[in-house]
Amino acid sequence: MSLKAILYIVWYIRIVMQKIIIATDSFKDGLDATAVCHALKRGLLRADSELEVATLPLGDGGEGTAALLTNLKKATWKTVEVQNPLGSLTTAGYGWNDLYQTAYLDMAEASGLQLLNNEERDPFQTSTFGFGQLLVQVLQEQPQEIIIGIGGSATSEGGIGMASALGFQFLDNKHHPLSPIGAHLNTIQKIIPPSKLPIPDHCRIKVLCDVNNPLYGPNGAAAVFSPQKGASAAQVEELDKGLQHLAHLIERDLGIDIHQLRGGGAAGGLGAGLVAFAKAELCPGIDTILEMVNFQDIIQGADFIITGEGKIDGQTGGGKLIQGICQMAASQNIPVVALCGTLQASPQEIQKIGLRAAFSILDSPMLLAEALQKTEALLETSAEHLVNTIYLTKA
Repeated sequence: MSLKAILYIVWYIRIVMQKIIIATDSFKDGLDATAVCHALKRGLLRADSELEVATLPLGDGGEGTAALLTNLKKATWKTVEVQNPLGSLTTAGYGWNDLYQTAYLDMAEASGLQLLNNEERDPFQTSTFGFGQLLVQVLQEQPQEIIIGIGGSATSEGGIGMASALGFQFLDNKHHPLSPIGAHLNTIQKIIPPSKLPIPDHCRIKVLCDVNNPLYGPNGAAAVFSPQKGASAAQVEELDKGLQHLAHLIERDLGIDIHQLRGGGAAGGLGAGLVAFAKAELCPGIDTILEMVNFQDIIQGADFIITGEGKIDGQTGGGKLIQGICQMAASQNIPVVALCGTLQASPQEIQKIGLRAAFSILDSPMLLAEALQKTEALLETSAEHLVNTIYLTKA
């Protein structure tokens, strides 16, 4: 090939591929979304220092979403002391936007799985009471709107802990109050609401929900999510029965039907609990976040988008951030490529999500602990390889 031809190819590549958008979620337990974006950008620029690269850390309602929104909206991060999922004291934060009187919360700040070590994870004993304490603290700000991310929970108790912090009582057959944990769901016989709910009528509570699962049943909170929170097979069955029982009590005592509520099974049933006990509304986390960041406008003129998260599998196409990114990108004919830690999606599932391609960043067999330690370096190298592969294809 002549020098003139080589120079033409380089010129062509530079003209065709001028703008890359990095829009990713966190790699759970490895890096938060901001760190993931920065690592990918370093890898891209290592391949070609003249690329135009814009980073956009994102979330879909999982842990870290409140911090991202706080940073995006230039709000103030505040901290309070609350109970963790097992009742020990911990510090939880929330974002407060004084201009718009809006609060940004993550339930995982107070009741998240990451607050417990492996030996402590037991959805029979965990509670969302600490998240309820966080919510009560936020309500003292007199917000017009509260936006809540509920991913990453350690619980499977339908939000009764959160409700207890708001003033609800859950009584047994002897009218004794029960502690609001998963093991007591089937023991509840009566729900007593507070005389006055501490949520003003003017306050709108929007819950960012990244799953569509109902409260109970084969696709419910217990069956799908509680095993990863430490539940045994016997506990899964008991929790599922308990969540169904809770739904019947909520309909009987509060007049609210949450039996087949879409997304009600999110966060161990906290999705349904927030609707029943806090008058909240469930919103698609993806659509809400992408609208808040003006994603359609940001990606205009991009040559392609790099996205990613810790794991891509069959669930990625069921209401996750990556699918939302792909849908908006498709409207502008922008290809989307994903990088992940674990890739368990077939080529057909990857296409169904809307991705042009997906790749694992792992470069050799390794244990999870090693992969988490190397996440940053693996992301950088994978991004560099990705650009070089695209250049090779174009050439």
